[in-house]
Amino acid sequence: MKAFYFLVALLALASSVVFAYDPSPLQDFCVAINDTKTVFVNGKFCKDPKLANADDFFFKGLGPGNTSNPLGSKVTPVAVNEILGLNTLGISLARIDFAPKGLNPPHTHPRGTEILVVLEGTLYVGFVSSNQDNNRLFTKVLNKGDVFVFPIGLIHFQLNVGYGEAVAIAGLSSQNPGVITIANAVFGSKPPISSEVLTKAFQVGENVIEYLQKQFWYNNS
Repeated sequence: MKAFYFLVALLALASSVVFAYDPSPLQDFCVAINDTKTVFVNGKFCKDPKLANADDFFFKGLGPGNTSNPLGSKVTPVAVNEILGLNTLGISLARIDFAPKGLNPPHTHPRGTEILVVLEGTLYVGFVSSNQDNNRLFTKVLNKGDVFVFPIGLIHFQLNVGYGEAVAIAGLSSQNPGVITIANAVFGSKPPISSEVLTKAFQVGENVIEYLQKQFWYNNS
């Protein structure tokens, strides 16, 4: 009998642990309000399931992206904004096209792990671990058919090191994984981050920071 009560207590404790966490965010922020007349949810509202149809789960023509830009790359997302049926399913993908020497610059996905498969070409890819792990760099050269994983929230990149164009497909573990391109966020924020902050953070002169903040930081997604 004591074993039975112990088992019940253990199951109750496990149940409380299972539910004792917040749901993952599906956007950058969701500020609480007391005004119930205007409601925004963490995600999207659902249509009546009886009104759903095949088009809600369909995206037509995931074709080549235009790589004629300063980075030589183009990311074409297929997330919940493109396929409404992805809402609540916790998955999305993106096609990444690379011109020769094209770069998908260092960036993070704050809400999703990425798994990348190369369809054509050769990519040099990598991610940097957190401060806790001493910012170690993990890299690989990927060829057609190779797969690489970028853990959630870590800075990562892909560079075309082949002689021709390259194409990859990335699967992401969120309907809205988000993306923060490091250079754009640090030097292209609106309004700009104080040069006093950045000169001390990067240990460079103010003229260097001002030069970088005046650049046009292209968004390839």
